[in-house]
Amino acid sequence: MGTLRKVSLIFASLFLLYQTWRLIGSLISTPPQDFEWVVDLVFAYIINLFTTGIFAFVGFGFPTHRLLPKSYYSIQNPEAAAKWYALLGVSVFRKFLMITFWGKEKNRKKYFNGTRSGIRNFVYQTKQSEFGHLAALILISILCVVLAFRQYYLMATLASGINLIGNLYPIILQRHHRMRLGKLAEMD
Repeated sequence: MGTLRKVSLIFASLFLLYQTWRLIGSLISTPPQDFEWVVDLVFAYIINLFTTGIFAFVGFGFPTHRLLPKSYYSIQNPEAAAKWYALLGVSVFRKFLMITFWGKEKNRKKYFNGTRSGIRNFVYQTKQSEFGHLAALILISILCVVLAFRQYYLMATLASGINLIGNLYPIILQRHHRMRLGKLAEMD
């Protein structure tokens, strides 16, 4: 990947970080607004989109998953992981992704091209994706607590719900993918 592209991705992440900072700063520096629920939903969505984007863009250019120890990515209790996958209905989420974005062969081949090196790339991509979604999940959760303390209760609740679907479900899905690969997932 070229230096110009990496610099562009860093600037995109920084831009989203700045925009998130401005939005949250504006909300917490003013008395709670009595927005229509649709406005709360739009702000909740934007908070999730911007914050997840911060980590996505930087993850497109750098091996961000290495910020966590290798042990984090190993599945210690596959039975519990499979149980949470089923209990939360992550398979429905996976099917939704396949119908919308990942159903296109071009998009799927970016992650797995059917070769042995494709498995290695798939494992790498699951770790990258999981790290980005985990970092976003944590930051958005913190922002929701801040919003709740500032009495933006509906916005915090909506942002939390979007966060769970948009970040927790992908984390569980990535772990499920690696679990299904078994020993092949232990490759670096």
